[in-house]
Amino acid sequence: MNFKEVEDYILSLPNSRLDYPFGEEVAVYKTIVGKDDKMFALIPEDQSPVRLSLKCDPQLAILLREKYESVMPGYHLNKKHWNTVLLTGQLIDDEVKHLILHSYNLVKGVDLAIPKFD
Repeated sequence: MNFKEVEDYILSLPNSRLDYPFGEEVAVYKTIVGKDDKMFALIPEDQSPVRLSLKCDPQLAILLREKYESVMPGYHLNKKHWNTVLLTGQLIDDEVKHLILHSYNLVKGVDLAIPKFD
């Protein structure tokens, strides 16, 4: 997935919006939770490959880091709850979308099953 495809998917999620609270170089995607906006995805602008940071269940975060070299602890984020995924093609598009939705649901407080990765 490229930056535009990732951004289009993220912004297709209900009540998602783009913000730049850390400056123009980092796109931050938020959703409404109660009366607050909560971030669930971050993408530094103009980086190749795309570097996507997402909230993640701590147990799943560890499993993904062990399985994929393109998944690492969240860059400048709480390493227990965030992963940074390099979009090199190691994860297929559907897996990336599942991780984005997982992050979104964690922030929204939706209790869904943890995505499975073969």
